[in-house]
Amino acid sequence: MSARILVCDDEASLREMLQILLRREGYRVDVVDGVHAACERLASADPYDVVITDLVMPDGTGMDVLDAVRARSKDTQILMITAYATTEQAVEAMRKGAYDYVQKPFKNHELLATLEKALEKRDIVAENETLRAEVKSRWTEGQLIGKSEAMSRLRDLIKRVANATTSVLITGESGTGKEMVARALHFQSPRADQPFVVLNCGAVPANLIESELFGHVKGAFTGATGQKEGLFRAADGGTLFLDEVGELPPPLQVTLLRVLQDRKVRPVGGSSEVEVDVRVLAATNRDVEAEVEAGTFREDLFYRLNVIRIEVPPLRGRVEDIPVLAEYFLQKHAALQGRRLELSPDAMRWLAQQSYAGNVRELENIVERGVTLARGNTVYREDLGDTHPSKKAAQVSHIPEGSFDLDEYLTRVERELLFRALDQAGGVRKKAAELLGMSFRQFRYRLAKHISPEVGDAAGD
Repeated sequence: MSARILVCDDEASLREMLQILLRREGYRVDVVDGVHAACERLASADPYDVVITDLVMPDGTGMDVLDAVRARSKDTQILMITAYATTEQAVEAMRKGAYDYVQKPFKNHELLATLEKALEKRDIVAENETLRAEVKSRWTEGQLIGKSEAMSRLRDLIKRVANATTSVLITGESGTGKEMVARALHFQSPRADQPFVVLNCGAVPANLIESELFGHVKGAFTGATGQKEGLFRAADGGTLFLDEVGELPPPLQVTLLRVLQDRKVRPVGGSSEVEVDVRVLAATNRDVEAEVEAGTFREDLFYRLNVIRIEVPPLRGRVEDIPVLAEYFLQKHAALQGRRLELSPDAMRWLAQQSYAGNVRELENIVERGVTLARGNTVYREDLGDTHPSKKAAQVSHIPEGSFDLDEYLTRVERELLFRALDQAGGVRKKAAELLGMSFRQFRYRLAKHISPEVGDAAGD
């Protein structure tokens, strides 16, 4: 379908000339005689592809038209028509978002060439927005990436509890993807078309968190100049995800418990309660049972939230997922930057060797860095950075009482030595086996416990 163009100029002869010229080129054209008429047309019609406007008119300026266009659509491109004396204003309009300007008197072919470039920009912007939306939807709707047995069990548990209305407590180390689990629960539930609202309880000051959750009435406290509905009411019909719920101050834990029991909220400073239909999902990276025992987290609230418990495994517990996740993050961030990239075998092998104290979040950050620094179409090992905190060898300065897992420690040490030898041998497994004083068969057997087939294939014999 041909592009829609709005022409705004107070000179009748110029409007008529532009209408004839543009229609002859196949464009659909509307014309108006001033700022007021342009604003009315912009408000009532579907967004135009391009608006061509004079800069100086009796009832306003092209700047006013620019503001009206931007209020209606961020994709519409704007061309300014200006006389020599108003060139500085046209440049200022470009700083504020106009695509370009043409100076009177202009040649028709110059105007048409500028118009064509403006339409090309609009198409590129629209394509990028679509791509970003697709990437965002894939990521935000709770897509859980991984083929390990641990992830299969996690997906199965989510599927079984998604349709329930009961509260869920999601636990796991920082960076494991607890919010992604919450999103998966929401988007696989009957509430998928309703709001999914997130609050990081540790990111809001203690004196404001009650207002954030339950809202407030005007004048409830200093600075409450208006009424606020709160996140519980914003999530009505949907899901409220309380991340880092262990950070809630004790007085608010009492209020939250009452809301979970009664399904009603009372705004700060209000006198009446409002019923809400909200499923509450909570997450923490703390040892909640220990905090309950220590008295810093209410036992009754713990039991109310812990109706169903989902433990998200750390990345070191599902190392076979590292190549799948790395490829996923590569495609995600490459798409956001409008690029197509691949990981070199060395880069993938290096990624598989890391222990990731920061879990999935750390892996994504490393891959995003590689995407940003890659010069061509391939992300190489050096693009990923030299070191990061989790690269250090596992060290034990003392043995903690009752919490040391010898098998896990030895597994980490074996994994690091295997990959260090492999790296030193340039990926040749026979040479790596010799460095470790073992047979090739022994090396291959031990390596198979720590690496997925895809990465194993990348390491030559």
